[in-house]
Amino acid sequence: MTCKKSCAKNRFACAIAFLITVVCTRLSAAADDHTGLSSAQSEAVASWAGALSIEAATYCLPIVAMYNLRYSIAFAPNAESKPGEIWRFADIATPAVARQTGYVSPNVNVLYGFGFVDLGREPAILRVPNSGGRYYMVEMVDMWTNDFAYAGGRATGYGGGTFALVGPGWQGSLPAGVSRIDAPTRWIELQPRVFVKDRADLAAAKSVLDRITITSLAEYAGRTQSESASYNYAVPELDPTVASSKMQFKDPLQFWALCSAAMNENPPPQAQIEAVLPRYAYLGLELGKPWTTERANPLVLQPMKKAASEIAGLMGSVGAIAGTKNGWVLPNPKVGNAGADYVARAIIAQFGLTANTVDEAVYYSGVADSNGHPLSGAKKYTLNFAGDMSYLKSIPPGFWSVSMYDADSGYTSANPIERYSLGSSDDLKKNRDGSFTLYVQHDNPGPDKASNWLPAPEGPFYLILRNYAPTPAVSEGLKSPATFVGPPAIVPQP
Repeated sequence: MTCKKSCAKNRFACAIAFLITVVCTRLSAAADDHTGLSSAQSEAVASWAGALSIEAATYCLPIVAMYNLRYSIAFAPNAESKPGEIWRFADIATPAVARQTGYVSPNVNVLYGFGFVDLGREPAILRVPNSGGRYYMVEMVDMWTNDFAYAGGRATGYGGGTFALVGPGWQGSLPAGVSRIDAPTRWIELQPRVFVKDRADLAAAKSVLDRITITSLAEYAGRTQSESASYNYAVPELDPTVASSKMQFKDPLQFWALCSAAMNENPPPQAQIEAVLPRYAYLGLELGKPWTTERANPLVLQPMKKAASEIAGLMGSVGAIAGTKNGWVLPNPKVGNAGADYVARAIIAQFGLTANTVDEAVYYSGVADSNGHPLSGAKKYTLNFAGDMSYLKSIPPGFWSVSMYDADSGYTSANPIERYSLGSSDDLKKNRDGSFTLYVQHDNPGPDKASNWLPAPEGPFYLILRNYAPTPAVSEGLKSPATFVGPPAIVPQP
């Protein structure tokens, strides 16, 4: 077919000529699939779809991470709690416990509780105890990983209380004597943490954890319980050897199906529905409609698959360059409530899912040594804590600790002395001026240094230094990272 590319002088003729040109191009070019696009056009669309898929995957990663965590906690065949219940750990997050939960970078200085609660039908009542001065708190997280409230800790103290957790759109009256907390999403996660000094302290810590309870409003009010809700959620098919927030799906396209399902059940804020989601309709990701491979344009499937398989690693790389000082990533002041900073939210979700706000706990992530090299158990390191250590200061009964994690799995690292952290509750060997050195290495450094030894795996690892109930000066200082004094450099030894 011969196509003329000439155009008349008037606008109508030009428009007709343009349409003829497009039609002729499509007919004469070698189309690479059933879309009718030329190879060049298909490549251009794929490139654009790749960039959009990375953006959408960044947006979706947190809610998919919460979907995965909800499955392992409440719906897996070996799940320890049903929806509306709290699974209370009987031990700290050892490597075995961490693998069981699929929870990335767990704190080993607390007894955890995990519970997913469906607020779709009625509110839930949370009761917390008087702990007698022991540190504890209950973090309340929506399905987009936002910390929308706390009980205990710096938020409400340690004297106890009763709270009504109310889901979106609920209309009704609450009993007297309860404090109302409105949740942004239908499903929420409750995550109690109770400080535990050591194994001898487990029973006392467990006593506090056992008194953190969740019940339905009907049960609390003494009314007849309605039948339990039934759920039919897709099973996340993941690599079981790594934390579920790492997004290692057997079929990466499941990432998008789970994002769609979780988002439709737990819509984002209205501002994001209006300003963000319309962009992702080009990928077949729309509120109110399930995402399927059949509904998505074939040209975007491969870019979407690639983005889903790479997004967790990509966020890890991006996070490593954000606010790094002495090899430590200083926490973004928006941790726990990132708002429209979807990159920060995704980085936190894949590296430290359900991390707290900096008002309640500050996390410094050690990812490189003083030379800028990744940390490895093939080397020996020292951390010399001296001088200004204000970044460790907390409000009693708060505490600080440095924990060790295997970089490949995101879990605590097995070692012969079963030591996974060192901190303010340990009997550290210190100098007269209060300074001290930690020895971070795979092999025992010897009897004179054993009290300050933090065992490392043989391969790559990372550290997290936590400060629970930090003084206001710490969280305020993080807003000015250039002048903030953070943890000491991790120095490799000869």
